[in-house]
Formats: sequence, C-alpha cells, structure tokens
Amino acid sequence: MNSKAFASQADLEEKKVSFEQLSENAWAYTAEGDPNTGIVVGDDAVMVIDATATPVMAQDVIRHVRTVTDKPIKYVTLTHYHAVRVLGASGYRGEGLQQIIASEDTRDLIVERGAQDMASEIGRFPRLFNAVESVPGLTWPTLTFKGEMTLWLGSLEVKIMQRGRGHTKGDTVVWLPQQKVLFSGDLVEYDAACYTGDAYLADWPQTLDNLAALGAEKLVPGRGPALKTPQQVKAGLAYTRAFVSALYRGAQEAVAAGMDLKAAMAHTRKLMDPDFAQVFIYEHCLPFDVTRAYDEASGIRDPRIWTAERDQEMWHALQQ
Repeated sequence: MNSKAFASQADLEEKKVSFEQLSENAWAYTAEGDPNTGIVVGDDAVMVIDATATPVMAQDVIRHVRTVTDKPIKYVTLTHYHAVRVLGASGYRGEGLQQIIASEDTRDLIVERGAQDMASEIGRFPRLFNAVESVPGLTWPTLTFKGEMTLWLGSLEVKIMQRGRGHTKGDTVVWLPQQKVLFSGDLVEYDAACYTGDAYLADWPQTLDNLAALGAEKLVPGRGPALKTPQQVKAGLAYTRAFVSALYRGAQEAVAAGMDLKAAMAHTRKLMDPDFAQVFIYEHCLPFDVTRAYDEASGIRDPRIWTAERDQEMWHALQQ
C-alpha cells in the first residue's frame, strides 16, 4: 500500500457523459461515477443543480442543456458546499444566471471552511478540476433558505429542501412534486462510495427515511447512474443506507474496543470490502470516511476541517 498515489491523483481516465430525460421537465447529466448534475427546464427558465467543479467544465453541461432548450439558465442550486459541486457556478453567468441558491447551513460552511475545502479537494482529485485556473474563487450563494423554499418556474413547482443531515449539515435536495423526481445530491449514491469526511453518520439513515417518504419515482444521485424507476430509487436508498451504516458500525465497534485509527481502518475494511470494494472511488473515500466515522464515534460531533496538509498526514498515517 505504500506506493499508492495520494487520494485520486492517479485517476486520469475521462468518463463518458450521459444526458437523459427523466420527465417532461427533468434531465440527468451523469458521468460513470463522477459528480452528477441535474437540470430542470421550466416554462420560462432553467435550473441547474450542482454547478460542476470549474467554469470550463460547466460549458459541457451548458452544451447539453442547449440541445433541449434555449431558455435562460437563471438558477444554480447547490446541494452542499463541496468544491467539486460549486466552483463551476461562474460558468453560467453568460447564460442568464440570476441566483445561486443554497441552504443557510451551506453558506455557513463556505464561510467557515470553503477555502480549506477548495485546496483540499483540488489536491485530492485533480482530474475532477479540469482547467482549475478558470475558477475565479469561492462560489457564494446569492439566495439562502432555512428548511424549505418553493420556486415556481412558470407552472412547474420546484421544492428546494433540507430533509436532515447526512453528507454535510447543509444537505439540500430538489424535488419536483408534480413529476415525482428527486435530485438528492450526495445524500444518495449508487454504485459509488459515499464520501463521509464531512458527514453526520448517526443522522444519515433517518434523513434517508425522510427522503423515502417523498415517494420519488425517479432520482438523480450525487454519483452513479440516474435511478429511473421506483424500484431503482428504493435500491439507491438501500445501497446508501447499507454503506453509511456499515461504516459507522465499524467505527463504533473500533472505538468501543479501544482501537487506534489504523486498527479501526482494518476493522472497518473487514465489514465493508466484501460489499463495496469494487465500487467507484471506494479506495479514495475510505481513509477520509473512516477518519470521520472514528471521530464521530469518539464523540466529536461536528466534522473537523480538512486541509491539504491534514489530508496528506491522515493518508500517510493510514498506509501500511
């Protein structure tokens, strides 16, 4: 394991993009386990959900949107604060962008740790920040909400909601109640590891229950393919629950047994490798995941801030 490149610095393979229509107004932009983007086309305007990592990368989303509509992209909604989701927002300015929407909790996290997160993520996974020099700086929301807000794109009702903490404390979903389409951000993943370095693992299963209660028939997860039937939605929720529950259980058992972090990593692997070792970005996520799970199981309620320096220290400490 010593020779393993840090995080995903060695992951250089470009992913194939899919652009699929899920309902009259909803599309999914997915890329084989890379971060997904959602698109909602209303009567008079378009909303993009998660802005990609750089303005140059946003141009590819725009190119796909322009194959289905020439309406202005007035709204970008951020499901959470992570750099890979938000730093591309400025790329939509030339397309009619009026508001960048996020929860107040997400804005608070950008204030508290946005700069450190930006440096940390770019160092971990360079391929996901294609043309990083095009990023003008942090992305700041222009419109924030607490709990829930409703936006009407003409006759289309778009609910922007917090349904509980999980991936971060600011997690936001976008729900089209008329069409039963849910954009979950990283609260739900499918065929990809859940990144939990900034998570609230004890809360996450209840948040998944809250999402299940919406009765979505289609769901765009944070990573992985679009889920296009009620059965697939159920499978995505179950997959995410299994991942975060096994992770947290492993950490709780390790802390109860007095293990150090390295031993906790080995213990958690025994629980998780059989089911998840083959999924996208598992090896990238697991050291960060176990570190946060170990902290939370040890009573550290809020995630500690990841810096580029802390990333490297943790990574090398956990290698064999």
